[in-house]
Amino acid sequence: MTSRNFRPNRRSVLGGMGAVGLSFGLPGTGRAAEGTVNFYNWDTYIGETTLAQFTDATGVKVQYDLFADNEELFAKFRNGNPGYDLIVPTNDFVERFIVADLLEEIDHAKIPNLANIDPAFADPAHDPGRKYSVPYMWGTIGIGYRKSAVSTPPTSWADLYTSEEYAGRIALLGEPTTVFQMAFKLMGKSMNDWSDENLAAAEAMLIAQKKNITAFAPDNGQDLLLAGEVDLAMEWNGDVLQVMEEDDDIGYVVPKEGTMVWEDDLCIPKGAPNPDGAHALINHILDAEQGAEIADFIYYATPNAAARTLMDAEYTENPAIFPAGEAMEKSEVSIFSGQETLAKIDAAWTRVRAAG
Repeated sequence: MTSRNFRPNRRSVLGGMGAVGLSFGLPGTGRAAEGTVNFYNWDTYIGETTLAQFTDATGVKVQYDLFADNEELFAKFRNGNPGYDLIVPTNDFVERFIVADLLEEIDHAKIPNLANIDPAFADPAHDPGRKYSVPYMWGTIGIGYRKSAVSTPPTSWADLYTSEEYAGRIALLGEPTTVFQMAFKLMGKSMNDWSDENLAAAEAMLIAQKKNITAFAPDNGQDLLLAGEVDLAMEWNGDVLQVMEEDDDIGYVVPKEGTMVWEDDLCIPKGAPNPDGAHALINHILDAEQGAEIADFIYYATPNAAARTLMDAEYTENPAIFPAGEAMEKSEVSIFSGQETLAKIDAAWTRVRAAG
């Protein structure tokens, strides 16, 4: 693997990506996928050369667009597919898409590289049998922090939710479900226990702490941390690891109360203009060498067992990528809470954001 010390700034690569000319033969068909694959993905969440190599292989173009969080992604499809072929929701939102009948079934015969996926990911609770999704990456949510700005490294969600020590230097995610769930963890509750009592307590906690919070960041807390605008940020582990490459004064920790263990999946939305092209791109992404290059570049945990065999210990033995210990034993996977609960979450979040 290429040393990560020589990796170019991810923004310079992805920011100028736009539409990339691609072509790819569909596995098992002997014919090429045609047209354009419209790919809607998180920022900084694809390999440096993944799409270019896909381009060199055949002839389908890829229009690569970015979204900031799962709420934005789901809202985009609430009233129908605006024209995308491939999307990357997190596991509980995959379930939410399934319940809303917004996903096409995956044709496993068109994705022979599914054989590279670790069997542990073959039958998840959110999509039994992988009928609608293919695993892409997994990881945790934790606290990114500036080492020189803290007296001791943060150890608890309390450092974000109740402490005044870092007043005006805190960023939380802008995704309400996740923000409330991490408050539940601090309260010693299951992150999937959406009782009215738990939600009211988490809402009150956030309103009381709001004066100390600089931003509810739309998936860019790592950039606020890198720019020195905050000293603590709730963020996805891979995003913090990316900026740790640029600034060794930044660290990452999974709080002692535990956290969310999440999985992002590749899915084909209902009404996709080019489902054949989407299957072809998924198969390309699941190639062992491609999977290793993607994981090495974005520094999230890959479920691609074949890719992991190609990677060095800097990746496979990194505790920020593959955390262990008591905090992980207390961690949970998020479960879709249902439409009635979502309405309660939205109402509580509106009150939090409107609070002075």
